[in-house]
Amino acid sequence: MEFADDSTVAARLEKVENEISGLASQFDVFRFLKHLTESRGLRAFMVVSLPNEFAQELAAHTLITNWPTELLSQYDQGRLITKSPLFHRLRATSRPFHFDTRGPSSNEAYGELFEAFGMRHGLWCPTHNVSGEMGAVGFFGDAPPQTLDRIELSWISTVVYDQLYNIGRKISPARELLTEREAACLTWTSAGKTSAEIAEILGLSEHTVNHYLNRVTRKLDAVNRTQAVAKALRQHIIK
Repeated sequence: MEFADDSTVAARLEKVENEISGLASQFDVFRFLKHLTESRGLRAFMVVSLPNEFAQELAAHTLITNWPTELLSQYDQGRLITKSPLFHRLRATSRPFHFDTRGPSSNEAYGELFEAFGMRHGLWCPTHNVSGEMGAVGFFGDAPPQTLDRIELSWISTVVYDQLYNIGRKISPARELLTEREAACLTWTSAGKTSAEIAEILGLSEHTVNHYLNRVTRKLDAVNRTQAVAKALRQHIIK
């Protein structure tokens, strides 16, 4: 089976792989995925560490996303992850798959919620890192991704997940002082993001982001967030 010009596709994917390999921070990955989804006519993306069958909230397993904050909040308030056939399927397959939230296997409330945000259709791509930790990258929009897009997005998902793992490995051991969420909030603060913007990026409430940043400030013995960022940069806790 052939999809367009094989040499053209191969050259494009090689260029994308080189671009991903050059991403140095979670913020870089966020910008890359945001541009990627927009260029493919999609609305949103999500990278997760694969939740187990006992998970109650999706936000706790989300590494990076640009889902609307309200959507993720409603999703977790309704404990929809416990009823999701998509996450059940992600735990049972290594193959990427398209989904329709209005499909026969979805409940009515689930479908209505995603359709309201223009995210009825999507593609989930299961993946893992070199340590064997399972994850997935999802892309969402109001129409099914094209066949070639599905193939390319699946391949890109594997490279992106691997790069996120590599970025994490390069972080100084001093970062162990902070939890993953605290470090993520502080990193986005150092990039000039407001609490509201960080909440949207990480799929948290603004209140939760402020809570994490207040804890970071205390842990670093700083008088405010600006000083906390400065100390964290000097100690290589964040980059």
